[in-house]
Amino acid sequence: MEKLLGLVESVCPNCLKKVMGQKVEYEDGVYLEKTCEEHGFFKTLIWEGKNYEDWGGVEKYTTPKVLGSEVDKGCPYDCGICSEHRQETCCVLLEITNRCNLKCPICFASSNENIKPDISLERIGEYYDYLMKCGGPYNIQLSGGEPSLRDDLEDIIKMGREKGFTFFQLNTNGIRIAEDENYIQRLSKAGLNTVFLQFDGFGDEVYMKLRGKKLLRTKLKAIENCKKAGVGVVLVPTIMQDVNVNEIGKIIKFAIDNMPAIRGVHFQPVSFFGRYENRDETYRITIPKMLKEIETQTNGKMKFENFMGGGAENSYCSFHANFLVNEDKSLRPLGSKSGCCSKPSSSKQSREFVAKQWSGVENSCCSESVDTCCCEESIENNCCSSVESKSNTKSLDEFLDRFNKYTLAISAMLFQDAWNLDLNRLKQCYINVVSDDMKLIPFCAYNLTNVNNESLYRR
Repeated sequence: MEKLLGLVESVCPNCLKKVMGQKVEYEDGVYLEKTCEEHGFFKTLIWEGKNYEDWGGVEKYTTPKVLGSEVDKGCPYDCGICSEHRQETCCVLLEITNRCNLKCPICFASSNENIKPDISLERIGEYYDYLMKCGGPYNIQLSGGEPSLRDDLEDIIKMGREKGFTFFQLNTNGIRIAEDENYIQRLSKAGLNTVFLQFDGFGDEVYMKLRGKKLLRTKLKAIENCKKAGVGVVLVPTIMQDVNVNEIGKIIKFAIDNMPAIRGVHFQPVSFFGRYENRDETYRITIPKMLKEIETQTNGKMKFENFMGGGAENSYCSFHANFLVNEDKSLRPLGSKSGCCSKPSSSKQSREFVAKQWSGVENSCCSESVDTCCCEESIENNCCSSVESKSNTKSLDEFLDRFNKYTLAISAMLFQDAWNLDLNRLKQCYINVVSDDMKLIPFCAYNLTNVNNESLYRR
């Protein structure tokens, strides 16, 4: 029997005009249903199974201190950010090139199409200054295209450091890092914290389908070179039905086996925007689907109940859990929904957590300031029984060292497309892209495309 869970503002996948929709629970899950007067009815799965409402927490809204645009047509057409937005910025993507050395069939940025000159170093400096005026420093994601194609990437990082930014993440396919060990060494010296490495599995057939090229050896070499350079690695698998869902457990095991060089795994189920044209709704992967696969493929070492929804962002945008990896490779979940080590509840907390967790061990805040980290809070609240007593200094030091080096973050971000877009979620987005005209556009709005790959913001 169907049950109405609530009304939703969304858009038509054909014309991107705003339409009203509703969330309806059926026996198999929750669907977003909406109708465009011109293009008809659309029905999209947003949650498999029951307990949809149990996942959401109490949302904490914060109006950004600095606004970049006026409310005119309303969300999602006035991004900049406008006063309808409900969250401060956590991290910012700088797309410093749209050149790429791959042509992935699923690229949301449609890189290598309509190639334009790289943004100048001077203009990037203006972006940095603008971000500081908007409330920075934010965590910076250097993206593209493939940002490692720029020979001045270390200058971009150095300049950002000089202007007060403290965390730099490189979103990359890893090809240049694998081919040139000196390149990642130079980036490390310039101040790069983390390589956000596209990593889709362990069979070259997976890479052929998702990336158009055999890349497994390249990925492994890139990880090896990052390890030598002391740069943290986060594996970023794009998960696609019938392609690499069965690789989830293998990727997590690989991360565990290669700690502390690998700091986490950040799954990104494929979304229907950009270059990806196979808009088959049976390919839709939801949070329950991902978590059930994680539990099954790790043989219960990671359980559904270990994970929590987004904190500062909307609960239905992501999930996250941290695990302490013991010497015997067994896992200890850290925190609970109501206890210590729980999800960050503000953009500032999220920025700080990512900077600590995803950086190489040598650059983590714990190495210098263990008394301020949540590891001691874990002991105080008895979340981690790895140490018998805080008075046992040797045991405490050993625990803190283990906590610092062998905490693994498992997370996912489920980006919205024109079919499942919920404007309540979008208004709470804290991942923004700097547009050409120097405005902060929420990630899912910036990359939103219709059935003809026409975009609201990306030009």
